Amino acid sequence: MTILVTGGAGFIGGNFVLDWLAGQNETIINLDALTYAGNLDTLHAAQTDSRHTFIHGNIGDRVLVERLLTEHQPRAVINFAAESHVDRSIHGPGDFIQTNIAGTFNMLESVRGYWNGLDAKYRTAFRLLHVSTDEVYGTLSPEDPPFTETNRYEPNSPYSASKAASDHLVRAWHHTYGLPVLTTNCSNNYGPYHFPEKLIPLVILNALASKPLPIYGDGQQVRDWLYVKDHCSAIRRVLEAGKLGETYNIGGWNEKTNLDVVKTICAILDELKPRADGASYAAQITFVQDRPGHDRRYAIDAGKLKRELDWKPTETFDSGIRKTVQWYLDNPQWVDNITSGHYRDWIRQQYG
Repeated sequence: MTILVTGGAGFIGGNFVLDWLAGQNETIINLDALTYAGNLDTLHAAQTDSRHTFIHGNIGDRVLVERLLTEHQPRAVINFAAESHVDRSIHGPGDFIQTNIAGTFNMLESVRGYWNGLDAKYRTAFRLLHVSTDEVYGTLSPEDPPFTETNRYEPNSPYSASKAASDHLVRAWHHTYGLPVLTTNCSNNYGPYHFPEKLIPLVILNALASKPLPIYGDGQQVRDWLYVKDHCSAIRRVLEAGKLGETYNIGGWNEKTNLDVVKTICAILDELKPRADGASYAAQITFVQDRPGHDRRYAIDAGKLKRELDWKPTETFDSGIRKTVQWYLDNPQWVDNITSGHYRDWIRQQYG
């Protein structure tokens, strides 16, 4: 048996591939375009595993995707492939439209053609799982209940709008063509192998480099934080037992303000790798101009996933963030390899 994973060299996709190989015997065909956030170093442990085959390519390449489907006959496709950074989408939305919308359309058409050609037994068993984000639901006020699967879509950034469009395409291909799809909408992920433009790895690495720790606005934006390996286990569970055509919200039950997240990281670093001058890393916190249209609060109600599929996260934020900080302390080579070139150009553009 085989599964096809798209975007499997990125942060979440790479963690999923590694966790899958650690716990399953099934072969993975891993398709990734290796944009700036795709990193083969993340897959180092899988390079000599005969169950893992990496293919450099784009989900929008119909000829390539159709060839992979025909040659490898996967029982499932798990779509992680996406442009995913809000700030980048504000500076250049075109890539997000191309990958998240046009790419998803082409991938759906390739998968639909493959699925239609399967024998009845394999058609019934086949699944396409589309991985999305809570940002499609828009923003919440402090007193609002968390997002459920029935919240209407109100995306506020080019990134979230492009992901909302991709979700709608997946839904339409199910209802129009019968394609057996599942959709997951997750909250903010964190953990190992996270590209250092995102808040948590950026703060860890800037702190260690004696650089400012940039926080947008007043730092009171609230996010629900999900440890990436919990996210991977939830995806496996949805793939195994999810109801066709359904959406499942995946959350960590950990609402934190950005400022609280940064202060927590500083406290852990104060303990694990104190500054030479004895001061707290919190002294490096710097408030910067807020980004345009910054959503104030996201929060996920993952109750449906718990009720219907008996899943809940195993990590609290305290346990997950400590593991994350320790991972970055233990893996400086991975960090050195990725924090060069385009990444440095991006940091200069974004933060000056």
